[in-house]
Amino acid sequence: MELVKEKWVSKVNILSIGATGEEGGTRKTKVQVGGEDTLPFLHFEGKMPHRPVIACEVLDMVPENWPQAVAKPYSDVYRDPAKWAKKCETQGADLICLTFTGAHPDNNNSSAADCAKVVRNILAATTVPLIVIGCGNDDKDNEIIPAISEAAKGENVLLGKATQDNYKTIVACASADGHAVIAESPIDINIAKQVNVLISDLSFALDRIVIDPTTGGLGYGLEYCYSIMERARIGALGADKMLAMPFIVFPGQEAWRSKEARITKEEMPQWGDEEKRGIVWELTTALSLLLAGADILVMRHAQAIANLKKVINALMNEEGKKC
Repeated sequence: MELVKEKWVSKVNILSIGATGEEGGTRKTKVQVGGEDTLPFLHFEGKMPHRPVIACEVLDMVPENWPQAVAKPYSDVYRDPAKWAKKCETQGADLICLTFTGAHPDNNNSSAADCAKVVRNILAATTVPLIVIGCGNDDKDNEIIPAISEAAKGENVLLGKATQDNYKTIVACASADGHAVIAESPIDINIAKQVNVLISDLSFALDRIVIDPTTGGLGYGLEYCYSIMERARIGALGADKMLAMPFIVFPGQEAWRSKEARITKEEMPQWGDEEKRGIVWELTTALSLLLAGADILVMRHAQAIANLKKVINALMNEEGKKC
């Protein structure tokens, strides 16, 4: 009996992150994501020319709100973002995701010059592509993003996050300095499309955008997030150009903020060791988002990263293609 296959009419855009020496940058490698013309890992129906990739999250300050189970492995380097980023690269991260938590007015309120220096130091210390995300305060991001973008000019970083209410500065900087953009929307497929429309209205290429659908962690609305990502991916394969972007998701951030990952063994003895539990929580969240179509997954714990890489390898190798 012949296997029934879905026939899609379009595919996800391909995006490159990072610039090698031949391209005017300093990265040893670059990363390409997207290009799927089928739903995730259905190799019998279509092609996934680029495997999902993993970014390791680095902050510009000591991670004070991280549980010890995930902060402790970086305690020897987390006072120096460049050393932290280098350790993540050594542990196998495909990209570094630098988040400027310290620049927020409620934290260190770092200056634009300080932020630019952190970017330059990380670029000097590492060889993999870079994702750079502001502090989440619109006014402060409008102050620091231009300096950050200029410091990474020519490196083709992924710059974020552009939202419906605060996208013009990020898009202008990305256009001027040759970067790609993260478009964030609050778990809403219509707003996701609208943000992409607004960005493209500034003459920014659609194939230089990735979608952050703002996912939740395991036990915190993950099913709904999965359905939104699935609908968006089906829209992309059905030729909706405003949804034809790769996805970036943040399972590390979402998983380790949950009480199930944060509560210690002393507080809840029946739940067992908090580090093992947190790793499983992060990995399970990441696996769910991977199967929903995630192309870039921003992770925290090295063991979760290593285990997720094993799963990706299994899903992408020749044996996986026979499934």
